[in-house]
Amino acid sequence: MKNLKPFLTITAGACTLVSSAFAVVIEIDTSYVVDVGNANDSTTGGLYGAVNYGYYIGTYEVTNSQYVSFLNSTAATNAHGLYNTDMSSSTDGGIEQSGSTGTFAYSVKPGFGNKAVNYVNYVSFWDAVRFTNYLTTGGTESGVYNLGEVTNSTNKTITRDAKQWNAGGVAIASEDEWYKAAYYMGGSTNAGYWPHAHQSDLITANDANYSLNVGTLTDVGNYDDAPSYYGTYDQGGNVWEFNDGIVGSTVGSLRGGAFGSKGTRLLSSFRSRLNLSSEHSNY
Repeated sequence: MKNLKPFLTITAGACTLVSSAFAVVIEIDTSYVVDVGNANDSTTGGLYGAVNYGYYIGTYEVTNSQYVSFLNSTAATNAHGLYNTDMSSSTDGGIEQSGSTGTFAYSVKPGFGNKAVNYVNYVSFWDAVRFTNYLTTGGTESGVYNLGEVTNSTNKTITRDAKQWNAGGVAIASEDEWYKAAYYMGGSTNAGYWPHAHQSDLITANDANYSLNVGTLTDVGNYDDAPSYYGTYDQGGNVWEFNDGIVGSTVGSLRGGAFGSKGTRLLSSFRSRLNLSSEHSNY
């Protein structure tokens, strides 16, 4: 895939996710974002949205089922804390662990397989980075991001490895990639931007999972009549989504709002921040 959306949003660099040579194959639906060379969104300060290449982005947020496949391939010892026991003990958590160190195995709670892996599942930014590395190389420490076995990295300027990226590696979406996929009107390089990710100036309870709705997670793609122009779902609401921009020295940025957010948090003009090692709130 050239250049992908959840708990992360995934972007992929040149597309078939994922190689059958890996211990566990994780299939991720993607949408292609074109209109190469579009300008930034002038209505929100002209800072975000310009991307000068085509890329694939995850059509849906990453699910518990997909994350369980990742855990069963990489977390027999849980050396990097990719699994948090609150994933099981929380009434809203979606993943259970069995066995002991060296033989840990993971399973999805009934009814949670197609829900986004999120805050109640305690996934940090660095867990998300390792997930995308797995999609690239089948391992957690190298890929588009090189981590070197440091569980919670002190590297606050993490960047994509150009060679891996250009060879078709998978990454967390940059803020521009995420923003364009969510809000760009599409169809030309000067099409403009919508305020909301479902191609609208306004939002109702029929368009996204936010504070007017059910008060908890819904399955990914539940609002199937409210896609972005490029065919992605839930970029507004359900869970906040990481991008791979690091703001300052301690925090990363989030976009899109969540199931408990006010409608204004889903707007293109709103962005939030988090500590890079945080595993709480509805991310």
